[in-house]
Amino acid sequence: MTSKQRFIVILLAVALGLSLAYGLSFVGKAPRQATGLMAVTDDAFGGPFTLSDHTGKAVNEKDFTGKYRLIYFGFTYCPAICPTELAKITSTLNSLGDKGKDIQPLFITVDPERDTVEAMGKYVTLFHPSLIGLTGTPEEITKTLKSYKIYAAKVQDETMNDYTMDHSSFIYFMAPDDRLLHIFKMEDTAADMANVIGQWLAGDSKAE
Repeated sequence: MTSKQRFIVILLAVALGLSLAYGLSFVGKAPRQATGLMAVTDDAFGGPFTLSDHTGKAVNEKDFTGKYRLIYFGFTYCPAICPTELAKITSTLNSLGDKGKDIQPLFITVDPERDTVEAMGKYVTLFHPSLIGLTGTPEEITKTLKSYKIYAAKVQDETMNDYTMDHSSFIYFMAPDDRLLHIFKMEDTAADMANVIGQWLAGDSKAE
């Protein structure tokens, strides 16, 4: 195990404990439950966007069409929940082995004021090597959040002269044709995710 892998394991353990203490308020429509897999048929999920990746390259939604995607919306200053979920994505992709190479993980900020290209570039190196961080102007991020039905709001931290972000925390699994296949919740483990994704990659469409 490399030093970076040990760091991620430690981070996941610490962050998971903290996230249980902090908790999170979910806002928006709850995903429809189904036996086995969770089928999501919301055709309005997603849409056009133009953002910058963590290297400063301009990208849009078409750059990822044709690929499976695991998408998480969060921010680099998040003390517990965001690193926990990103570490979960890392563990999921690692456990999928070669199948994980078919999936593009994306981390889209909800805090464009602080999550600059430079900040995102440093942050994504802590997780899976294929993780791409996306940021943009406040206007670009607001438009993207609206398209993907993501709740995010700035909350002033009374303990310091700074703010935090309240946001919905789900991991979205999308198909190469841009369909939303599954929404993973915080209580879903990396093993749960790998099992569900493995079924989709194998062509299993039992969920209704």
